[in-house]
This record gives sequence, C-alpha cells and structure tokens, in this order.
Amino acid sequence: MVHELEAECTRVYRRKVDEATGERALLHQSLAASEAEIAALTAALGAENSTQFKVNKWTVSLNERVSSATALLEELRAMRAERSKQFSDIRSEIEKISAEIAGRSHGQDTSPRAGDGHDLTIRRLGEYRARLSTLQKEKSDRLHKVLEHVTEVHSLCDVLGEDFIAIVNEVHPGLHEADPGKPTSISDTTLTRLSQVVAMLTSEKAKRAAMLREAVVPLVELWDLMDSPAEERRGFQKAAAVLKPAKEEVERLTRLKAGRMKELVLKRRLELENICRSMHVEPDASTVPEKSIALIDSGLVNPSELMASIDDQIAKAKEEHQSRKDIMEKINKWLLACEEEKWLDDHNVDENRFSTGRTARMNLKRAEKARVIIMKIPAIVDNLMSRTLAWESERKKPFLYDGARLVAVLEEHKQARLRQEEERRRLREQKKLRTLFSEKETMPRLKRPSGSGGGGFSRTPEPGSMNRKRVDAGRLTCSAPSMRSSSSGSSCGGGGGGRSSAELDRPRSSAAGAGRCGELLQGARRLSFNYVAVAKAGGGMSSSLASLS
Repeated sequence: MVHELEAECTRVYRRKVDEATGERALLHQSLAASEAEIAALTAALGAENSTQFKVNKWTVSLNERVSSATALLEELRAMRAERSKQFSDIRSEIEKISAEIAGRSHGQDTSPRAGDGHDLTIRRLGEYRARLSTLQKEKSDRLHKVLEHVTEVHSLCDVLGEDFIAIVNEVHPGLHEADPGKPTSISDTTLTRLSQVVAMLTSEKAKRAAMLREAVVPLVELWDLMDSPAEERRGFQKAAAVLKPAKEEVERLTRLKAGRMKELVLKRRLELENICRSMHVEPDASTVPEKSIALIDSGLVNPSELMASIDDQIAKAKEEHQSRKDIMEKINKWLLACEEEKWLDDHNVDENRFSTGRTARMNLKRAEKARVIIMKIPAIVDNLMSRTLAWESERKKPFLYDGARLVAVLEEHKQARLRQEEERRRLREQKKLRTLFSEKETMPRLKRPSGSGGGGFSRTPEPGSMNRKRVDAGRLTCSAPSMRSSSSGSSCGGGGGGRSSAELDRPRSSAAGAGRCGELLQGARRLSFNYVAVAKAGGGMSSSLASLS
C-alpha cells in the first residue's frame, strides 16, 4: 500500500514537473518572440540605443519579464501605428502636390515605395517633411504665376475685345471655373500655354495699336489739310482723341521714370560714398552723381544698368569693409594713441600743470595714463603693419587709407619716431654738456684768493667780480650751444676766433655776456621750434623738448 502511494506521488510530481517545464519553455519562447519584435520595432523607429525600450533582464521572475516585454511591445506598436499615420499623411500630401505639378490626377502614381514600412525613424520623417515643404513652396510659386498670367490675359482680352472664357478654356477648363473641389491647374503645360497666350495677345495689341496709329495720324493730317467739317470727323473722333492723351501720358510717365531713376541712382551712390567714407577710401569715379545724371539725360546708358553697376560696387565695398574691419579698429587705436601723445606734449609745456586744483589733478592722472598708452605705440604700429601686409598679400592690392598706402604711412611714422628719439638723445647730451660747461665757468669764480698766500679767503671782492657773477647767472638761465672741438673753437662770450679753455676764465663785461645769452636763448628756441615741427610730422611732439623750450 505504501509503495503504491509512493509511486502515485512520484507520477504526480513528474507530471507537475513536466507541466512546469513546458510552461517555462512556452514563457521563454514567448519572451524571445517579444524581444525579437521589440528589436524590430525599435530598429524601425530608430530607437535601438534607447534604454527605455529594453527588457529588464535582471528581473528574477520569468513571468515579470514576460509581462514587462508585453507592455513594452504594446507601447512600441502604438508608436509604430502613430508614426505610420504621420508617414502616410505626409506621403499622401506629397503625392497630391506632385500630381498637381505633373498635371496628372491624384492616385495615378504607381511607383513602388519599397522599404518605407521598415524605416519609420525621425530622420526619415524629417526628410519627408522637408520634401513636402519644398513642394508646397513650389506650388505656391506656380499658383502665383498662373494667377498673374490669367489676370494679364483678362486685361488684354478687355482691351482687344476677345472672349476671355473661350481663350482660357483652350488652355485649361479649370482656370475660370469656381469649383472648390477642383484645384487650379499649375502644371508645366498650363504655365507654358498661358505664357504663349499672353505673348500672342500682347503682340496682337501692339499690332493693332500700330495699325491704329498709322491710320489715325494721316487721317488727322488730311482732315486739317482738307478742312473737313466736324460731322465727317465725329465718327473717328474717339480713336483720335484716345491716341493723343495716350502719347502724352507715355511721355509724362517716361519723364517721371527718368526722374525716379535719377533719385534712386543718387541714393545708391550716396550709400556707396558713405561706405567708402567709413573705410577712408575713394569710391569709384565712374559713377559720380554728375556723370551719372549726364549719362541718363543723354540716353547713352540704361538707368537700370547703371543702377546694377552701382549695386555691384556697393556689394564689393561692403565685402571689403568687412575684411578691413579689424585693421580699421587698430588704426583708430593708433590714432587715439597719437592724440594722447599730442595732448601730453601740450600738457608738458603748461606752466600750471603742477598747480593745486581738481583740473590739474585730473590732468596729471590723464598724463600718467597717456604715458602708458604712448609706450604701446611701437607695438601697435608693428602689429598694424603685419596685419596690413597680410591683408595686401591675401587681396593682391595695396591697403589705401585716405588715398595713401597705409604701409608707407606707418613706415614714415616709424622713421619720424626714430628721428624724434635721436633728437631727444642729442638734446639731452647737449643739456648735459651745457650744465658741465656752466659748472666749469662758475666754480673758479666761487674761489676767493688769499691776501697772504696761505690759502685763506680775502674779504675784499675782486674788481669786476660782480659783473662776472651777473654774466654767469645769465649763462645759467639761458641755453648754451653744444661743445665744439678746440680746433673749431667754442665760446659763450662774444668774438669770433677760436678760444682756448684757459681763456674761458677771463672776466667778461656784463653787456657782452647779456648779448651772448640772448643769442643762445634765440638759438635754443629755434632748435626747439624746428624739433616740434619734426615731431608733429611724425605723429606727436616731444614732451622733453617742449619743456626745454
């Protein structure tokens, strides 16, 4: 009995195990199918790398994995259905517009669309939308052209007395029928036929106008010659009356057009001059206002061609203005630095620059800033020159600024600064030599000879010592010439011959010393003024020379 129970339990256990194994296999099979479908859907939707659409493999329970895969699969199917609807709507609109442009009925497109159901990515959808936008723009342009042609045909038919509906029906019946369900034909064939109809009607209008003019003008002349009565003229008076005002109106509009074209040409020329003025270059002389107006009045040039020429010059000027922008900014920086240098030179010769007061303090602060800026001028000039040379090498033409080549102006500025520095150095050396010379003349006069010869000082002043002191004081307050060699001779006193250094200690009269001091002062001032002129030509005056003068 016990063995039977054990056998029965074993059979039941094995049956349960087999059922669980089979159910487990079915779950694995279902999970694999779901994962395969999920992979296919994510690939079609372009979401392969998204972790949002992946089954969690770390879930312990197989049932939970299957339920998670099922829910994810339902979500992906809904996304695919929505994406497919978007593709279908856009594709249908594209086919509709393409059919209208091609001139065929909607639904006749039987071209295969292989692979569209397998590519539902956002990138593909964006391509479809871009194509649809292009087609919609083309449709709008074509519809605008069709309406323009139809309006022109209607106007010409009114003038010529032709049947508008009959002419338009020959082109396409849908051009004049107000049927909302039937779109206006915008095909290439319709546009071509409309253009041909417009050309034909325009030619017919010109032909009839010429015939009318040829018939009416001699008729009026014959009436005037034959003195025909008004009764004979009344039947043709309308045609004759229409041609004369039309001719006058054409002449008036022609004059008005010429005036408007002159205004437009002058306006565009002014714009070109403003652009060139901002670049400090001269505009093209071929379109100056006086020459342009003379050409328009004489009829030698078409105003539209002249306008197009000025527009081309403006476009080139704007492009060059953009390329010169960086260099122009550096030029302005250089000019501002030169202005600060000039102001500093003027400030250094101001006798009240060290006075107390708010203005003086502000000027001193500005002077400190100006000195810092002036120290940067050589670097600014070198950088500007390198940029300008690079621009000229790229453009294969010189960089002009107010009619002169900028590189030449910068080279001249550098040479002027070198001359200025050389002049400063020379004047500093002259000042040192004058100081040493004055000290050499002054020191022997400060010693007093001893009466006993023992090295003491005499209480009695030497005759003429007061005059020598006055002369020495005058020499200290005035400028002296530079030292010369003993062969050529140098002297602070009057007289023309070469004088040795021993003769410099001889007493001189106060009148001669004062006269020589005036000559030295005038010479120093002339030297200072000449140096200021050199400094201004180079971009600024020397502050040290101005203080000396």
